[in-house]
Amino acid sequence: MIAADFPLRMTAAWLREQYAAGELTPRDIVEEIVRRARADRDMNIWIAPPEIEALEPYLNKLDTLDKSAPLWGIPFAIKDNIDLANIPTTAGCPEYAYTPDAHASVVERLVEAGAIPLGKTNLDQFATGLVGTRSPYGETHNALKPELISGGSSSGSAVAVARGHAAFALGTDTAGSGRVPAALNGLIGLKPSLGAWPTRGVVPACRSLDCVTVFAHELEDAMRVDRVARGQDASDPWSRTIARLPSELPRRILLPGGDWPFFGPYASQFEAAWRRAEEKAAQLGIEVQTIDYALFAEAAAVLYDGPWVAERWSALGEFVEANPGVTFPVTEQVLRSGSGGRHDAAAVFTAMHRIQALKLEAAKLLEHAVLLLPTAGGTWSRDEVRRDPIQTNSDMGRWTNHCNLLDLCAIAIPAGEAAPDVPFGITLFAASGGEDMLTLLADRWACSSGETQRPTAGYPEELPITTLVAVCGLHMRGFPLERQMKDHGAVFVKEEKTASKYELYKLPTSPAKPGLVKQAHGGSSIELEIWEMPLDTFGRFAASIPAPLGIGKIELADGTEVPGFVCEAYASQDAAAEDVTAAGSWRKV
Repeated sequence: MIAADFPLRMTAAWLREQYAAGELTPRDIVEEIVRRARADRDMNIWIAPPEIEALEPYLNKLDTLDKSAPLWGIPFAIKDNIDLANIPTTAGCPEYAYTPDAHASVVERLVEAGAIPLGKTNLDQFATGLVGTRSPYGETHNALKPELISGGSSSGSAVAVARGHAAFALGTDTAGSGRVPAALNGLIGLKPSLGAWPTRGVVPACRSLDCVTVFAHELEDAMRVDRVARGQDASDPWSRTIARLPSELPRRILLPGGDWPFFGPYASQFEAAWRRAEEKAAQLGIEVQTIDYALFAEAAAVLYDGPWVAERWSALGEFVEANPGVTFPVTEQVLRSGSGGRHDAAAVFTAMHRIQALKLEAAKLLEHAVLLLPTAGGTWSRDEVRRDPIQTNSDMGRWTNHCNLLDLCAIAIPAGEAAPDVPFGITLFAASGGEDMLTLLADRWACSSGETQRPTAGYPEELPITTLVAVCGLHMRGFPLERQMKDHGAVFVKEEKTASKYELYKLPTSPAKPGLVKQAHGGSSIELEIWEMPLDTFGRFAASIPAPLGIGKIELADGTEVPGFVCEAYASQDAAAEDVTAAGSWRKV
């Protein structure tokens, strides 16, 4: 295949087709990406661009991985405030740079799943900005109209995907940085629930609000990444296990009432695009309800007008003070607004308590519902933003800033064009854990536009069909047989508990193994893990399990059943088998 035949719209589905047909190899793809990155050098997309020599270890690693691994051979870009081992992390400031010896948690998970980390992308310095012009490495150009802004702070990551330099890219999102660049470059932008993806190895903006995000052309690709990246990291105090809400369409779509302001030279076109989006929402077969947006607006205002800006200063103030003149001027202005005595301890607690009350209001409002908003209220030329960097950036965040403060998840999706080569996008918001509901609604939105039918709940139809697998012992994370799960293409999904109907035995094997036995009467709840494994490797995995263990149906605490490790009852009657049910988990035995 010649370079001219490579699509700019690079997706995992297309790559997997090429690999399966023997038309292309990952090395072919990387070589073309290197060529594209060099051709687009003047667009200021990359800080550490992809180079074949640096990628050799990752290309060689693919030879050791099963090709059914969820992201085998899929190239991705990384925002340069996220650690990639042995590549400097600059956060958009050369003087701040350090070279990590390990990947950030999310990068590590993606690499283990077969993805190829290409390099580091440009950003608004210290992830402080929504416009993509605040970098000493140059202003990242919009992918479609170079004179326009690309959106920030994850500017390079979004443009890398839009320009065909990567199939997906990692960004971060504190105030909208994983959504605004998606809208301005015609992409999907997934911001998962706060804490659902670990942030270990990410330069902090507001540590309590920061999220790692993903840009992609297809929702299926974003959800593929979510399934690999999601899950608590025991070494990350901000990560957590998020309970997923039921996978069903929302009962209501919430739209803001009143007249909305739009901004910039395309303001009227953005308003017209929003009116079309409102009309389309009414045609999706779901009740549409107009709401007072005041509580979301109040939360949004708190992010920069309240004490959370002091959290940015607490993370970076020492560096700024010790290195006068090296911080991008407008970035330093924003950071310094969090210094001094403006936000004392009482103000912090007052704001925290108010946000907690707003969270409760938002949670009630969003029960079985999704909030639909414009992702951005307009766009500007890079020259216009340079002339008025504060106000344009503030206007850009009006409908994004509330998200993390209110503990919401969000998906930014394309919604047509405001003008030729000027994309318009909307964002769907749900309560924490509502990603599947957002995905179903985004599917319906896309299908109502006449686009190719997408599978529901974010499970890509081109992926191998998968099954959940419950593990309760040596196959759990951190135990010796975890590698067997990964070798069979499995990815960790979540921590769970069984129904209160089981006993757990320490079997007299070497090494000792757990035996989980369901009881007709009585029993306890036992902690376990849920993994997801391709069905085409599941049979081989199940056949390798030695007696008295095997695969059967395990009843979970919520009453659902999933395949998982069980033990034949006779083994529990062995005099050498030790009843360890009281421990509640193999980790505590």
